[in-house]
Amino acid sequence: MILHKSENLTFFTPEDANDSLGALFFDAGISAGFPSPAEDFKEQRLSLDRELIKNKEATFFARVSGQSMIGAGLDDHDLLVIDRSLEPENNKIAVCFLDGEFTVKRLKVQNNEVWLQPENPDYPVIKVTSENSFVIWGIVTNVIKKV
Repeated sequence: MILHKSENLTFFTPEDANDSLGALFFDAGISAGFPSPAEDFKEQRLSLDRELIKNKEATFFARVSGQSMIGAGLDDHDLLVIDRSLEPENNKIAVCFLDGEFTVKRLKVQNNEVWLQPENPDYPVIKVTSENSFVIWGIVTNVIKKV
């Protein structure tokens, strides 16, 4: 379900994890060298909601639009898992509402000043001042990518 769409992010809510048994999960590790014999695999069910969401009521998904955070591994169309119950801290990646627009940036807090640091040199660092309308909306906990 889409909650909000802005220029940089589109927000979704997680669906009820109880509605799904989860995907099949083979808990044997995936070898990047020589293949393991198939009989070593143990089949289980894995719920990504249980793995990625710690506080369902405070968790949202947002799809990235843009390139400002590519250095942090957040690419265009990636899906972010955002927890609104976490406290903002220096160096955390946060979804912020700045002057009427959502953005995702790395928080830099120094000497009682807040900066929004992109992870792409083509984008400017943003100093948050008292003239800005600014809210830290949530902290990014995971990113889901398509390969």
